[in-house]
Amino acid sequence: MDEPNVLIVDGANVVGSVPDGWWRDRRGAAERLRDRLALRDGGEEIVLVVEGAARGVASVPGVRVDEAPGSGDDRIVELAAAACAEHGGCVVVTADRELRERVRAHGARCVGPRTVRPEA
Repeated sequence: MDEPNVLIVDGANVVGSVPDGWWRDRRGAAERLRDRLALRDGGEEIVLVVEGAARGVASVPGVRVDEAPGSGDDRIVELAAAACAEHGGCVVVTADRELRERVRAHGARCVGPRTVRPEA
């Protein structure tokens, strides 16, 4: 099977993986993460899931921002299930153990925040 070409990023988990003052400006931290993701040259579709105070971050070329209407984890599970059904798999970026279990049940592969945020 080919490598999954959909990367779903748990914005809150990745941003929260480095104590750099992100809690003072959650939207700004999510925008910085989005901009780092846009620099990737992996050829995958990138979906950054944001929630709460990080809502309002716009999509940019290369990164689609998905605002969770409620729980970010629930939205990530929905997106992973759909991507796995449509593409045969996806990769979810999170360190959240419970979320990892939930998306793996749909066939997703999981990687940690350092994959997209080397300083994490």
